[in-house]
Order: sequence, then structure tokens, then C-alpha cells
Amino acid sequence: MRRGNTPLCFLLSSHFGPDSTVNAAFRIGVHAADGATFAKERYKRMAKSPTYHMKSRMVVVLVAMIVLGFCVVLHQLFVLQIVEGESMQARALQHQLRTTRIGAKRGVIYDTNGEKLAVSADVSSVCIAPKLADTPEKEEAVIDLLAEYIGADKETVKKKLERKGSYYEVVKEKVEDDQADALMAAVGENGLTGVIFLEEDTRRYYPYGNFASAVLGFANNDNHGAYGLEAYYEKTLAGTPGRVVSMKNGAGVDMDMQYVQRYEAQDGNSLVLTIDETIQHYLEKNLEIALSEHRVRNRVTGIVMDPKTGAVLAMASKPDFDPNNPYDIIDENVAKKLEEELAALPQDDSEESQKARQQARMETLYSLWRNYAISDPYEPGSVFKIVTAAGALECGAVTTQSGFNCLGYVTVNGTQYHCWYWTGHHSGHGAQDLTHAVMNSCNPAFIDIGQRMGAQNFAENFANFGLTQPTGIDMPGEAGSIYHGTYSVNDLASSSFGQTFKVTPIQMITAACAAINGGQLMQPYVVKQIIDSEGNVISNTEPVVKRQVVSKEVSEEMALILEQVVGGGGSGKQAAIPGYRVGGKTGTSEQLDDRKEDGRIPNTLSFFGFAPVDDPQVACLVLLDDPDIYNAFGSTVAAPIVGSILAETLPYMGIEPQYTEEELENIATQAPYLLNYDLHEAEYEVRRRGLKFRVIGNGAKVLKQVPGAGELIPQDGVIVLYTEEEGAGELIPVPDVVGKTLQEANQSIVGSGLQISVQGEQIEGTHSVVSAQSPDAGEMVEAGTVVTVECVAAEPPAQP
Repeated sequence: MRRGNTPLCFLLSSHFGPDSTVNAAFRIGVHAADGATFAKERYKRMAKSPTYHMKSRMVVVLVAMIVLGFCVVLHQLFVLQIVEGESMQARALQHQLRTTRIGAKRGVIYDTNGEKLAVSADVSSVCIAPKLADTPEKEEAVIDLLAEYIGADKETVKKKLERKGSYYEVVKEKVEDDQADALMAAVGENGLTGVIFLEEDTRRYYPYGNFASAVLGFANNDNHGAYGLEAYYEKTLAGTPGRVVSMKNGAGVDMDMQYVQRYEAQDGNSLVLTIDETIQHYLEKNLEIALSEHRVRNRVTGIVMDPKTGAVLAMASKPDFDPNNPYDIIDENVAKKLEEELAALPQDDSEESQKARQQARMETLYSLWRNYAISDPYEPGSVFKIVTAAGALECGAVTTQSGFNCLGYVTVNGTQYHCWYWTGHHSGHGAQDLTHAVMNSCNPAFIDIGQRMGAQNFAENFANFGLTQPTGIDMPGEAGSIYHGTYSVNDLASSSFGQTFKVTPIQMITAACAAINGGQLMQPYVVKQIIDSEGNVISNTEPVVKRQVVSKEVSEEMALILEQVVGGGGSGKQAAIPGYRVGGKTGTSEQLDDRKEDGRIPNTLSFFGFAPVDDPQVACLVLLDDPDIYNAFGSTVAAPIVGSILAETLPYMGIEPQYTEEELENIATQAPYLLNYDLHEAEYEVRRRGLKFRVIGNGAKVLKQVPGAGELIPQDGVIVLYTEEEGAGELIPVPDVVGKTLQEANQSIVGSGLQISVQGEQIEGTHSVVSAQSPDAGEMVEAGTVVTVECVAAEPPAQP
């Protein structure tokens, strides 16, 4: 800008001064305007013709961008293919494949003779695919069908259907085949194929219910072993599940069979036990009678063992449970006691009250599931005198001729210990040798024996018989013993006759067997073999000798001493069985650490018995924990129970009776009076007369007997004992046997539940026929009635 020919900058400078702010600002603005004009012109020149340098830069930038893009793509590919490859592949397969589980069958559990005690059967799990129930109509149909055919809760099914992203929800497990087949037929009819589907599975069954439940345990709903052998041998029994992999279309429905791959389940291996179903039955039957007969407050426990091998032939605790439904309480007395306990608890709906009730119920169930034969130590009492006597003989502290004097009590270090004999007589057994000290179960004599041994020998003997360690039996939950680390004078006195320490029943019977089997401490076991699903033997269990605890000579002496306890009129005489040499030892112990609120100290009554004495084949230990009877002893309660078990077991094992002349002379021909006897007392009276018995009913006392008291009964005859009114009056007709051969008559009469007494000529073979009978044919009589037949010789058939 100019005024005339004079520049504006000159005019400003002259007016404001050359260094003024206005003049400086004006100069800056002029230079900026000139720079902008220059840049604009330069850009125009460059746009028209880019230089080589600019082209090179552009190429470099472009290449860098392309490389960077490839790097990003490669990184994503690396992440998708390598880092997340497996998960992405799994997600893809999830939309393309359906995997259905096939449950493996658990191995069978057999008894020693091949009887099935635990088996698995095919069942199904009912499942749904909520994603495919894509309309309200389908949802409603699914809910209705599942409620109708398998009893599913509608609200539960509805909640599962709300999980719309899921192809797999289990509605109900262990559905039987008939239910599953009916459901799937309805599924097809209603167009719900794929929405409702099945998974193959198995369910555990126990054919004999509560039979041997303490040994077997049970498997839970997931088919895993929870208790007993089922838990201990879980890996052996479980097997490996299989699966069916099938392709599904876009609608989620399975495609044709050509797209199905099946991987079969591998069944588990099976167990063959040492348990004998028949002997187990004899044991459980007698324990159940004892539980009722003697009103046992806690438990009745029994073990039958092969004393030479340690194989357990039977084991049980009563009351028990049904492994098919382990959460049900099947014993009426236990259920009643629980109801009373629950009634005493707060009844409100608070969380604390609910927990208390649940805890009470679970404690009751746990007590039923426990195997008391291996899990609960007890004070063994006088049965332990077997160990004390054997150890004293072995270390030379006493001989069979050693003498002991019983005054009825003995004082040790200021503490007075009484003999059981003192209670009723206020005197003692007097002078006696070792055999009579054992026969009389004399505490003062055994205190003397313990003192003669000394604390060190006693402790070494205790450990030598395996009583400081668990036996190692192949079952879960075995407990150890509770014993003195060091023995004071009084500890030694009380321990010598089986008090102030605790061992488990399995420890006690194993130690007692070592004293009479030749002196060998055996490892007890219950599994004889493991076999695969084809029956091939995978492994055998061989008997294991832990050590020699006493010499063979001492063992033979102990067997003879214990025979006198039973057959010589000792404390175990009620275990005697005519025709068999039986040995044993009684036990009556106080559970001193279990004093009740009313001051009562519970007793445990026990008896250990074995036979034959000269070659022990079977041993049995029975314990009654806290029976509700006055002035009870192992000699009067436990001994006859063991006698009953052995009386049935010995003939079953093929061990025939060998009667002495005295026994043959004393075999009665008249039925004894048995009315109102406790069942085990009645059985003892029948046995000692060389007769047999059959029990009808589940009661504890004899209400009726056939034949009646005083009636004639043939040798080896059977007395029927009725323990319930129901069934006692049932009559059966006498068969017509006149004209039949003696063999035919015997089969007909015995087969009708009657007994036969033969008079007249008895000729072997078929040459003896019945000429008369009494009672007459067709007469109605009670089971067990004796039918007398008179026989005559018949002409032999003519030779052809």
C-alpha cells in the first residue's frame, strides 16, 4: 500500500518511530503474506511435476503400509491357527458334532462260588437340547412329555429350557429301559427328535438287598464307589466310558448313520471275593436274631474266617442298610430313634435348624454305613486272654501245669480287681492250673500271668500278635488300636485280661486265629481274584504269613485248652456242637470310656469259636455292643450265637460230625420243652441233643414247637420252632405212602415238610415197601410232624 509514491512502511516508521510496536507488527504481516504467496506458487509447480525424490518417498510409504498390513494379517492368522487353533476348532466342531456319552459297566462282584452280589444293568439318561426347542409350542410339548413319561418336575425342565445356547442338558439319570423306550416313541410322534434324546448309562444293582452291605458298600448316582469294596476297588471296577460322535445339520438334528462314529465303553474288571454267600447268610441270620432277641442298643458284629489263610468267609454288622437305596433307613428301631432325635430339635425353618436336622440324619446314615468289624476299636475283655496265655507259654513265664489261686479278688498297687465269680458267690475259683484258669475265665489268675510275663514281654507279645498296627485288610476305613505305650503295674494288671486298651474285631480274630492255627499271623483279605469282563484271571490273592508268633507246639496246646472251655464244661459250653470238637473263649468287657449320662457303663459281650480243634477250618467272632439285658455275659449270650453259626457252617463245608460213644448215648429220642425260650437258647438245647431245627418267623422267642415236648423224634430229626403266631397254625396234608418203596416214601414225606420214622424191616435198595403209616394219608398236620411208617420186605423183581 502506498500514499502517492511513498511506501506505507516508511510513513508508519516516520509517524510511530522505527522501533514502535505498530511498525514491527506491520513488518511481520508483510513477510507472512509474502511467504504464503511463495508456498502457494511452489505447490502449484510441484503438483504439475513431482520430483523423483518425492516419488521415492511415496513408494517407500506405500510398501511399508502393505508390509504392515500383511504383518497384521499374519499375526491374526498366527493367533487363530496356533494360539487359539484348538479352541476355534472345538467351537466349530461344537456346531457340527454331537457327542453322546456311553456309560461303562462296573465290574461284577462275585462271592467265592460265583454268586453275583453286585451287578450293573443298562439304563439311560434323558437329555434335552434347549437350542432346538425354538418355539413356545415345542417347549410346552417337551415339558409335558418329560413330566408324563419319566415324572420330571415341570419347573426344573422349564429352567433348563431357558438355557437357549445349550445343546445338552440332563433331565434325569438312571431311567429304566421300558420308560426310556416309551418316551422316545412319543418323542418321534410329536416331532421332537433331537430336542429330547438319550444317553446310554448303567446302574448298580445289589440283588440281595442289604446282604453283605457292610462289605460291599455302594456306588453313588455317578456310578462311582462311595463306600466299602465299591470304593476301595474303584479303579478296578469302574471301567472306561465310551461315546457316540454324530454329525448334526444346521437345525441341530443328527444326520444319517454314515456320519456316526461309535467308541465302545470298556467294562470294568470284576472281583471274586472270599465271602461265601451261604456262610454269610448263616452269619447275618443269627446276628439279626441276636439284635432283636437281646435288644442290642448299638451294634451286633460278626466275622467268619479261615484261620489258616486269613480269608474272610463272612462279615456283617447289624443294623445295616440296603445299598440299592443307601439313604433309606430300613431298620425300624433306628428310624424310630432318629424320629425322636429330630423331634427334640428346633422345628423352625431357620438355616441353623435345618442344618441341625440334616446333620442328625447324616450321622445316623454314617453309623449304618460303617463297617464296625474293621472301623471301631473296642475293649475285647476275656477273649484277649487267648493272646496273654499263648504269649506266656511262648516266653516260658508259665506252663500248662502252672498253678494259680483265686480268692475272688486280687489287690495290685492299692487297686482291687474282682473275679466275675465273686459277684454271685463271694469267693473265688481256688487253686487251678492254666487250663482251668482259661476255662473259668479267671481275672486274678490272668493278672498273675501278666505279672509273671513282665511289662516288656507283655508289650512285645501284644505287638507280635499284630495288635499295634492295622491288619492291612483290603477294605477302606480300617482303624488302628488304642493301647499303652508303656505299662504301669496297674496297666499291666488290667491289660492282661483285656481291659484299658482297644482293638478292632478284625485285629482280635486275626490274633486269636494265630494262637490256634499253628502259630502263624495271617494277613486277612476279602478279594480272592480279579478277573476281566471275559472271565480271564488278572490276579490271584495268595495267603500272606506275616510272622510266626508262637511255636506250633504252643499253638496245639492253646487249641486243646480252648477245647475245654467249650467241651469240658467251661464258660463256653453253650457253643458246643455234638459230633464236632469246638474250641473257643468268652468275653465280657466294659467300655469304660463310653459312660452314659445316667452313669451306666455299656458292656460288650463276645465269643471266639473255632472247629475242628485238631485241624481248624473255620473260626468265628461275634460281638454284641450294649445289649439291654440284665446280668448278661458272653458265655450265656454270645457263645450260643457262635455255636449256631458253626453248627450250620461245618456241615456245609463238608466237615462231617464224628460222634463219641457218650454223645451217641445221650442223643435224645424225645423232643425237649422249648416254649418261651429265647431262640438261641432253644437252638442250643436242640443241638446238644443231636437234633436239627427249622425256624419259622422273625420273632425272638419260641411260641410253638413241632413235635411237641416229650414226643418221639427220630435221630437227626428236625424240630420246627415257631417265633410268630402267624403261620403257627398252618396245616399240610399227610401224603399217601402205603405201597411205596422206603426211598419213595422218604422223598414224599420229607418233601412235604414232615419227618419220617421207620419201623419194621429196612432193606437197602428198593426191596422194602411201606405196609402202614401213621398219621393216615390226607390227615392235616403241622409242618415238622413225624410220620411213622412200617416196612416189610418185598419180593425182588424177576430177572428177565
